Amino acid sequence: PVRTARGIEEGYTQSPSTPLPFPPFALPQRPSSPMASSISQFFVLSQRGDTIISRDYRGDVVRGTAEIFFRKVKTFKGDVPPVFNVEGIHFLHIKKSGLFFVCTTRINASPALGIELLNRLYKLFKDYCGVMTEESVRKNFALIYELLDEAMDFGFPQSTSTEQMKAYVFNEPVVVDQTSTALAQLKLPDTKTTPSSSVHKPISIRGDRKGTQRNEIFVDILERLSITFNASGYVLNAEIDGSIQMKSYLMGNPELRLALNEDLVIGKTSGHVGYGVVALDDCNFHECARTDDFEMDRTILFYPPDGEFVLMNYRITGDFRIPFRVLPFVEEVSPTRIEAIVKIRADIPSQNYGSNVILKFPVPKNAASVSCDLGVGAMGESWEFKQHQRTVNWYIKKLHGGTEHTIRAKITLSQPSTGNIRKEMGPLSMSFEIPMYNCSALQVRFLRIMERSKSYHPFRWVRYLTLSSSYICRLQPGTGYSEYTTSFLS
Repeated sequence: PVRTARGIEEGYTQSPSTPLPFPPFALPQRPSSPMASSISQFFVLSQRGDTIISRDYRGDVVRGTAEIFFRKVKTFKGDVPPVFNVEGIHFLHIKKSGLFFVCTTRINASPALGIELLNRLYKLFKDYCGVMTEESVRKNFALIYELLDEAMDFGFPQSTSTEQMKAYVFNEPVVVDQTSTALAQLKLPDTKTTPSSSVHKPISIRGDRKGTQRNEIFVDILERLSITFNASGYVLNAEIDGSIQMKSYLMGNPELRLALNEDLVIGKTSGHVGYGVVALDDCNFHECARTDDFEMDRTILFYPPDGEFVLMNYRITGDFRIPFRVLPFVEEVSPTRIEAIVKIRADIPSQNYGSNVILKFPVPKNAASVSCDLGVGAMGESWEFKQHQRTVNWYIKKLHGGTEHTIRAKITLSQPSTGNIRKEMGPLSMSFEIPMYNCSALQVRFLRIMERSKSYHPFRWVRYLTLSSSYICRLQPGTGYSEYTTSFLS
């Protein structure tokens, strides 16, 4: 997706949670032990298992733990848990940007602290390197080792603040050229848009290669949906986990004023809210935010810190416009044959679309073969039967608003079905992205930069993005195919 500029002020047409300290280690047996907050090793591995970054802090773990970890991950059946134990060594890991970030320890430490530490180290590296890829890590290994030395001391976390690190880090990042991607090569004729990759710049680089300063600030309104449907397509549970995420490249760290919808309502209301009113269940703000005027005119004053940060987090439960409806049906045609039909209806405006849509549904354990038929004139659609995972994956490149798509799967069983075989069919899961669209209708009215210098020419970029967090549809068989077909096509 591209970032689209919003009209804000001064003739320009261009148009979030408080960082908490590390949670304490939970060590019921030895609550006063000082070793409870330390790790033994930290390393970064590529998808091939190559060790790119490695640091041994305590020397109490045998060598070759990176090979032990990668061998365990590759031989693990199913999804790899974020924490596991091999011969007395606890491995904690996350996978981001195709890289494994791993730490090890021998003590009975809290997994929450280890995972939080890995996520913050990843964010710290990304802020200073601009983008986290294998090439970027290899070219900036000296900078990453310097960050590790400042962030950790003998395995104890010291600081992961991007702003605080600037006083102690002196290595300049090596900027990885991203012009090789198709989106980066695309020259956008309209100056109101910029590629989404524009935000991936290191914080210590404030201008382009010619040395001219480019004052920019990027605002992302991200919403993650958690929705559960029943077999008839009715919503059982719906929740939006939203955030306003920002990254600033403004000189002089000026004061900013961000304004949201004037009709924004926060907190549960006893009655029905009016049309067009945006109602949030609750929200919280970054520590830099000043909310003195928020209750009166829905504006937030703040000085943006260095690096990427979340200005505001919010949550919505209840009634809102569901972007995609999933309607499934399963019929047992014969004792050795099952037929499944899944229909997706896009209830979003026609100018919007869902990208990277993947719908997955499991098949019985004794499924011998699967054949699928897509709708007439299906473009950009494909399907795949993954027998080792017992799932059928349906891929749709673009799911435009106001359209409907259908897939019919014919499943052949290796032995006659029993009464419990239908329980193995479901639930369905769906993942997608919707650029420049949000279900909550939360909007940025304006973003003012409180800098009175006439030579100060900032660029403000705003992007809306809706993602699927948990999009589930329960699957139950119907009573008859003819009865279903009548209601399905009506």
